[in-house]
Amino acid sequence: MTSQLPLFTLQDRADAWTVRASLRARRLSVRVYPGGRVEIVAPHGASPAVVQRFIGEHRRWIDERVRDFAALPVSQNELPQCIDLPAVGQRYPVEYESRKSATRVRLIDGRLAVAGMVNNRHSVAKALRRWLAELAADCLAARLREVADEFGFDFARVQVRRQRTRWGSCSVSGTISLNICLLFLDPALVRYLMIHELCHTRHMNHSAQFWSAVAQCEPAYRSLDRALTRSWQQVPWWMFG
Repeated sequence: MTSQLPLFTLQDRADAWTVRASLRARRLSVRVYPGGRVEIVAPHGASPAVVQRFIGEHRRWIDERVRDFAALPVSQNELPQCIDLPAVGQRYPVEYESRKSATRVRLIDGRLAVAGMVNNRHSVAKALRRWLAELAADCLAARLREVADEFGFDFARVQVRRQRTRWGSCSVSGTISLNICLLFLDPALVRYLMIHELCHTRHMNHSAQFWSAVAQCEPAYRSLDRALTRSWQQVPWWMFG
């Protein structure tokens, strides 16, 4: 359950910034969407002063992401005719069929058949996300195990989900979380992200020892890390619902 807070007052971008209070949120987080819209998600009861301080601490990062996303078209009226997934080297043409039923996606002979309320873009987007989640659960988990075996890493388990602000994460218990949206990225970036999170199973920080471990596995990590921060531009609008 979530509740809406009034528009957060920021003189320079007041029309593009919102704050949303969530009963499920345990900490403050920020989301930047195609077109440059910024949403601050706050735990229920968080004071305006706490939210202000959070924005101030993360303002540089937010401004960088806004610049990255501002050039992206917010084409929420156009449904995809083809879905490209560079991470797994797959391309799926999409066909639509209007029916008076819940929208579903099926893979038939290499193409995606979307049937149901296809005039409702939100319904189609939700169905596409469900299909992609199933594909990502298999593909990304298998790839992570390959990378872990390549460099001799161990991890407790893997979960694949649609994270809002991170490409991946690693918990102190050794659980690695991967973002479904990685499927839209170049394989080299996906591999780097996995190396990054696997190194966190040994160093739960960004210390010199951590970056040394990353460099041993991927010498070009600096350029890949910079590219990764800009790669949200490759994620289609329907993944941000």
